[in-house]
Amino acid sequence: MSKPTRYTQELMDEYLRKGYWEHTTWPEVWDRNAGNYPDREAIVDSQTRLTWSQAKKLIDRLALGLLQLGFKRDDLLALQLPNSVEVALLRLACEKAGILCLPALAALRQRELEYILRNVEATGIVIPLEFRNFNHFQMVAEIRARLPRLRHVFVTGDNVPEGAVSIQAMLSRPLEEEYPPDYLRGRGYKSNEISWISHTSGSTGFPKFVEIAAAARMNMCRAFAEDWRMTGDDIIAALSPHTGGPNVIVYWSAALVGAKVVMMENFGAEEALKLIEREKVTGFGFVPTQLIMMMNHPDFSRYDLSSMRLWVCAAGAPPYELCRKLEEKIGGRVVQIYGAVDWGAGVFTRFDSSQEERLLTTGKPIHGHEIRLVDNAGSEVGPGEVGEVMLRGPAACAGYYRNPEMTWEVWTKDGWYKTGDLARLDGKGHVILVGRKKDMIKRGGENIYPVEIETMLETHPRVRSVAIVKMPDLMMGEKACAYVVPEKGQEFTFEEMVSFLQKNGIAAFKLPERLELVEALPLTAGIQKVDKAGLERQIADKLRAEV
Repeated sequence: MSKPTRYTQELMDEYLRKGYWEHTTWPEVWDRNAGNYPDREAIVDSQTRLTWSQAKKLIDRLALGLLQLGFKRDDLLALQLPNSVEVALLRLACEKAGILCLPALAALRQRELEYILRNVEATGIVIPLEFRNFNHFQMVAEIRARLPRLRHVFVTGDNVPEGAVSIQAMLSRPLEEEYPPDYLRGRGYKSNEISWISHTSGSTGFPKFVEIAAAARMNMCRAFAEDWRMTGDDIIAALSPHTGGPNVIVYWSAALVGAKVVMMENFGAEEALKLIEREKVTGFGFVPTQLIMMMNHPDFSRYDLSSMRLWVCAAGAPPYELCRKLEEKIGGRVVQIYGAVDWGAGVFTRFDSSQEERLLTTGKPIHGHEIRLVDNAGSEVGPGEVGEVMLRGPAACAGYYRNPEMTWEVWTKDGWYKTGDLARLDGKGHVILVGRKKDMIKRGGENIYPVEIETMLETHPRVRSVAIVKMPDLMMGEKACAYVVPEKGQEFTFEEMVSFLQKNGIAAFKLPERLELVEALPLTAGIQKVDKAGLERQIADKLRAEV
């Protein structure tokens, strides 16, 4: 079952031979750090602080505990937890014991969670009793009867109800004293085997399940760590949910250099600022929404953020003006990761690139990775032209779990992944995203790419954030509608918007033909991306009501 869907033996041998992959696993990285830095802090949350040696001991206890409870190789344990020490320990314990791990968004509810647990045939799930005033144990109890494979329900924290297994009790029991020191050796996954499963957000339907091997993830995260000059002196914060792309530097790159990780259970703008100041955080990954919330907080300037040197943007283009001001006022450098749960992240901006390249492009592929931009017929487009991004390389995921048919719908047999993103390349080979293929607005015979307009409008001094979406039109088919969040206390008119865009050289057919002012842009659950599909439904409903 841990055999990857898409990787062939020839491909894996090639990646190893060329040095893109290595045999090292993530538990081995943590074991190495425990030996090299036993008393250095490794991981911290609001309740717990662990050194590398303490973390190793607890990882081993959890791995032994799961095996003692009857988990067998390739059984699957789901983790529906907020950011916490337990998330990191359990991920590693599963890999060390040969148990598949699936981290699930804490925001999922009965319908989505039941779908996930049934389709991956989960043997167990780890949950908090309650989180954000929601009772997770009650939810799991309601769906458990319909999930015959779900034999174990684990609960974190001190209050553990009857019928659940206490994670705290497992962490407190010195099981390592009952087994030989080498008992776990050889039980874990090899670096080229599938060791955990990620689920997509399910924004276009139910989630898909993506196979991830340690070697692919290590290839990607080692490139980040080396280029961004990460060292054991760094302190990396997890501010986004642990299932998302912004945290690749938290769970993987940090461990490669022995850096400490600080977990934030529940994001809030001021709480994040306090955590950065208190823990002397040097870097974290974010989605643009989070940075906007932090920088627009009225007390932003009161906090000492001078320790920050690495701001890593994932899951969307960072607002240019905001990031320029951030670097000017606070210091450090904003860099970007471009990727997706379904693929990985093979493109990123370099630490030493110019500010324009770091903020206005998503960078270049990692060494050993390739990119193609193609038209609807699959032919490569010319220099500077817009095409769909196709990617290939050793950081790529292995396919969709137990679903070869879906795997080969988006992957070519020679390893190219069809991203569904539209982009062009600048003269130096940097990737400039212009939007999702499905978000492209077709006005008459012309194509409008929302990101181009959004990036420009975000430089307006009275615009806090913006989303450009399609709206139906009888004559043109589709037109562009701008949803804008103005700066607090500021006004912003349709005439101002059009005039600003015209002065910046936007072609007339690209101009938004309607402006909707809102207090906030709606976000998709858990991953904090703008819910453009929801905005499109909203404007379509408004137009129908106005007829």
